[in-house]
Amino acid sequence: MGVYRAGSLAVQDQAGVRDRADHVGRSLGRTIKPVAAAFLEQQPLLIVGAADPRTGRVWVEALTGDPGFVRATGPHRITVDTAHRSGSRLRDHTGGTRGPADGAGARGGITHPAGGPTAVGTIALDPRTRRRMRLNGHLRPTATGFTVDAEQVFANCPKYIQRRESYETVDRTPGTPRHLTRLGTGEADLIGAADTFFLGTVHRTGADASHRGGSPGFVRVASPHELTWPDYSGNAMFLSLGNLHADPRAGLLFLDWETGSTLQLTGEARTESGRDGTRTVRFTLAEAWWTPAALPLRWSAPEYSPADPEPGR
Repeated sequence: MGVYRAGSLAVQDQAGVRDRADHVGRSLGRTIKPVAAAFLEQQPLLIVGAADPRTGRVWVEALTGDPGFVRATGPHRITVDTAHRSGSRLRDHTGGTRGPADGAGARGGITHPAGGPTAVGTIALDPRTRRRMRLNGHLRPTATGFTVDAEQVFANCPKYIQRRESYETVDRTPGTPRHLTRLGTGEADLIGAADTFFLGTVHRTGADASHRGGSPGFVRVASPHELTWPDYSGNAMFLSLGNLHADPRAGLLFLDWETGSTLQLTGEARTESGRDGTRTVRFTLAEAWWTPAALPLRWSAPEYSPADPEPGR
């Protein structure tokens, strides 16, 4: 199998960037290099996206812990310790004993079928340095968390990442998760003020988690059941849009970098192309979970990326 799947190749051809994508695709591999391993061990935040095998819906979760809670334990494997402080419920359901309707601990998350691996996409993003690393593979539970055996490992450029100089760990008690089937004023306000969100997509044999950034207002709430955002120029690989081209299922994660609250959305997304060559992604909501104070991290105010276009451009 080549570097890219059929969906990505189709979008690359539509955009006329196949040659550039072939060049960039040389950076994709399966090996976690020493510099990447060192980067992972410095992170207090890991984003994980996958399809729930029981419902088929895609969710994106945020995991937190002291630096070192995620680490490379081999050239093709990471180990994540979720036994201690974590803003996600992933550990609660990697054993396959709970589902999204089985109590607050499993809501809005990724279940794991007992005895088999789950395809996941992960992204470690460091706002302090505007660096990010993506690792896609298959998750297996452990006594204290899980491992992911890597199938794709690569770094992205710092484009559209908002710099946040520092963070502090605060003592928070997560609020009761609230299930939603439409977006209200509070959710719309969080989305409208967001300069960052995370996107989870899937393909026939795997999953991917990616970052989207822009000036506040770049994500628009078109209705209580629909969001749109522009697809800004990136690295030409079109991994996420390629997945959506073949399978519209998607998960979104918005987080409040100051209060730690999270908004997880699941539904379907499709790309619309304009006559001027621009692309807009339209997301239709199936359900969502709002969790107040879900994460124990408080980040400093952002310094916006110089690559961010103005909203509406």
